[in-house]
Amino acid sequence: MRTELLQLRLQPDEKQAFQQAAALAGISLSAWVRERLRTAAIRELEGSGRHVPFVEPIPLRTVTNG
Repeated sequence: MRTELLQLRLQPDEKQAFQQAAALAGISLSAWVRERLRTAAIRELEGSGRHVPFVEPIPLRTVTNG
């Protein structure tokens, strides 16, 4: 369930381009923006060695020889 709202100001041509890109992807503008922001946040945070709060860690299994 979504509990927070993020508002941002855009130029009309930016919003139009985002709407077109979302339509091409076959998803809502909200889903398109959220997906792109999540990807950017993961890249930025992981790139600086920080934890990404909304990504569950994947436990790694070690392989032993023998």
